[in-house]
Amino acid sequence: MKRTVLLCALLAVVSGCGDGNSGGLPAPTAEFYELSTGDASTTHAAAAFESESATPPEPQAPSLQPDFNTEAYDAIVENRFQSPLDEPLSTFSIDVDTASYANVRRFLHDGQLPPAGAVRIEELINYFDYDYPQPEDGHPFAVNIEAARCPWQSQHLLAKIGLKGVEIDASERPDANLVFLLDVSGSMNQPNKLPLVKSGMRMLVEQLRPTDRVAIVVEAGASGLVLPSTPVGNGLTVLNSLERLKAGGSTNGGEGIQLAYGVAASNLIRGGINRVILCSDGDFNVGITSRSELVELIQREAQQDIFLSIFGFGTGNLKDATMEELSNKGNGTYGYIDSLNEARKVFVDGQLGTLVTIAKDVKIQVDFNPQHVQAYRLIGYENRVMTAQDFRDDRKDAGEIGSGHTVTALYEIVPHGVVSPVLAVEPSKYQAVTIEVRDAAAEMLTVRLRYKQPDSDEGIEFHVPAALPVEANGGSEDFQFAASVALFGLLLRHSEYADAADWQIVEALAITGQSTRRDEHRAEFLELARTAGRLSSHEVVSR
Repeated sequence: MKRTVLLCALLAVVSGCGDGNSGGLPAPTAEFYELSTGDASTTHAAAAFESESATPPEPQAPSLQPDFNTEAYDAIVENRFQSPLDEPLSTFSIDVDTASYANVRRFLHDGQLPPAGAVRIEELINYFDYDYPQPEDGHPFAVNIEAARCPWQSQHLLAKIGLKGVEIDASERPDANLVFLLDVSGSMNQPNKLPLVKSGMRMLVEQLRPTDRVAIVVEAGASGLVLPSTPVGNGLTVLNSLERLKAGGSTNGGEGIQLAYGVAASNLIRGGINRVILCSDGDFNVGITSRSELVELIQREAQQDIFLSIFGFGTGNLKDATMEELSNKGNGTYGYIDSLNEARKVFVDGQLGTLVTIAKDVKIQVDFNPQHVQAYRLIGYENRVMTAQDFRDDRKDAGEIGSGHTVTALYEIVPHGVVSPVLAVEPSKYQAVTIEVRDAAAEMLTVRLRYKQPDSDEGIEFHVPAALPVEANGGSEDFQFAASVALFGLLLRHSEYADAADWQIVEALAITGQSTRRDEHRAEFLELARTAGRLSSHEVVSR
């Protein structure tokens, strides 16, 4: 029996598009898909296919910008400096998303500066790998802490907190039950959209094992099951189903995701990898706007160990803020694919990190020693900040970390002896605050980490202290490169916290940050920084 349609279009909430009917969802049409009246597992979207003899188009260079642009980004309010006397604890959720970096790169390649809301500094920094040690103490990730002089404010320090996820051998990972939820609406009919989606999914399939399973659900006008859950051992069946997809119609994201979760649930692998992978340009424009129902569905399925990862494609329709939020609620990742190289990085080189979660609800809480720290500021992670009470509240959702992932966070720290950027506040006449530092005279801060095993709801916590640096030198190559990327983001945002820094500092740090290693991604970043510097001098800002 067909599933009753209860949910809205997946991303219409930001675009505001829809049919305006607030009383119910119109009956799905069969304009592009012929849906059977049987069980969803036997439903076929026959008209989504091209002819057997058709040659699938290969991804080309990104097409010209469309005449209209409905891309949507949330405004970012930067974290301010805090005094440890008032706020000794800084708490936030980790973030392994990388969409912002690839999206910023797309803007720069198109000769435009990105809008400030598109620049999430933590995602820029976490796009890159860093030489952090593997965990050795039984926890699924190791912690590395380094502090040195802040490159854009010489009187301040910069502290780098790095996490390294344990690397699982591909032969040791559990079997995977994947459902590709692919947008094949008319807006996907561009070389950098559906053809690139098909190439990316083909890359991923070619990395899977014969015992893994893949299903394909499509969305356009009415949702349909193109391929029931099929062992990857039948590789030609999976690949042929991908290649024969074509774009046409409008999209019902809410209905499609409901069907995708149903297929994933009916093929659930206990203790395995169960994941819906959504690929879209964000132009979900059919159905009723009901964000709460959609979020509830995604969270409910995540509690049943079916996670959601979202990948954006193309230009003009990207609903960046909603894609990020929904992937967060689904215990997944959010990426943006702007080229074959990026597809290869995500679906081939980073396949294990994309699929295998080694820890969930990972939270970081930094306890600052007021004896050495006059003020501090977390750089980035603005929409991941949590209250101090949230840290040990295991009901609070936080980010996941995958196999081999690195996570990096930077704090700008104001030591004593220089002017504090925190405005003085008249103390309460009813309370006297006494600072007592015990057994930690040399400690600058302590990093507390809390996480859950992927199949558990019980939090696990451990602490790592960090000493005040003996010499505030320039730091390691990784330190200087991460600082370069952070400053790159601050300048793109026109941040008040960039002080008098300029693009020459970004470039110098990027060069030093790759002086002894060959890394194509770091080399590309250097060229992007130079491009951004040239564009900034002309103030060509994309709005």
